[in-house]
Amino acid sequence: MFIETPRLVLRPWAERDIETFALVNADPEVRRYYYPAILSLDETRSLLADCDQHLQVHGFGFVAVERKVDGVLVGGLGLSLTGDEIPGGSQVEIGWILGRSHWRQGYAFEAASACLEHAWSTLGLRQVIGYTSSINTPSRALMERLGMRSDPAEDFPDPTVPEDNALRPHVLYRIDRPA
Repeated sequence: MFIETPRLVLRPWAERDIETFALVNADPEVRRYYYPAILSLDETRSLLADCDQHLQVHGFGFVAVERKVDGVLVGGLGLSLTGDEIPGGSQVEIGWILGRSHWRQGYAFEAASACLEHAWSTLGLRQVIGYTSSINTPSRALMERLGMRSDPAEDFPDPTVPEDNALRPHVLYRIDRPA
């Protein structure tokens, strides 16, 4: 999966990305809405290997987001198949995580918009979902800005998060391919 926007390139992960992305995953502020909160270098390496495998098998995946002007890794974003944590079976999900120094610059919206266009025009998908903990207001705001909508009847407790954790309640968003 290779997508270009005016300022960004979405591309498969490379070996050169591992340490930089591990720093993103080690930042407690970046990971405050994720469970587990912090990932080690080895956990990041394993995650990126899984992302690469998903991309090879399905032709889409969670990929690196790089700034065109200087090649700096901004974070990761992309499409993936959900697992058992989502009620109703496997669906295609959009997700993102950006390094803190790249927040509030429009990168997530730019990359996610291009990724959704790719989902519609190249992959022929009819619908994409997104989900996050109910307290993750920044991601929820981005999903809404992208045109995604939630239905409180579809909110769910993420079974991968402990019952007493504030991150367990999740909100499910959907967006349909434009007519």
